[in-house]
Amino acid sequence: MNILVCIKQVPDMESRFKVAASGTWFEESDLAWRINEYDEFAVEQAVQLKEQPGDADLTVLTIGPARVKEALKKSLAMGCDRALHVVDDAAHEKDPFQIASAIAAFAKDKSFDVIFTGMQSQDRGSGQVGVLVGELLNIPALTTAVEFAYEGGAVTVRRELEGGLKAVVKAQAPALVTCQLGLNTPRYPTLPNIMKAKKKELLEVPIADLLSEE
Repeated sequence: MNILVCIKQVPDMESRFKVAASGTWFEESDLAWRINEYDEFAVEQAVQLKEQPGDADLTVLTIGPARVKEALKKSLAMGCDRALHVVDDAAHEKDPFQIASAIAAFAKDKSFDVIFTGMQSQDRGSGQVGVLVGELLNIPALTTAVEFAYEGGAVTVRRELEGGLKAVVKAQAPALVTCQLGLNTPRYPTLPNIMKAKKKELLEVPIADLLSEE
């Protein structure tokens, strides 16, 4: 089984924000950074799927400047096998379609059985990247998952709807799943796993190389 999980590094919401000189974003220099909360659930679910019986390979991907490597290293320590840093110093200027296009360009010939993303990012909250990736790859996108199961090549999720309702949706792999709060409890990386993560593969590719493949 081939698994991909996509994450984003976002500012810690307890940070003190101020508008950047450009007037279009916030000043990043004094902020603390972390993995987007929804994406931590995606990483945990991807690792749990990898841990099911059978051979599985798990790649974690993120887009951004050099600082995002810390988020990748944590994901590796949580159990991902390798990491891909799509280098883009202007990632915050990209719209969801551009971000999704870069992810889809990487994934299109990799035969991923399941792709996980967070439901949305905490800094923008568009909730569009995951479903756009599914559309660009022409695979089902099962959104806002609060329960997940994989068996016999089929993905089953329980989705959170409005008003406390839940819906059960099933699709054959390959499929994409966006992860909601409550799906699982993300693990804390142990010291041995942090040390193992230092030996794992961390690749880099410029975002221009992926967007030029559209």
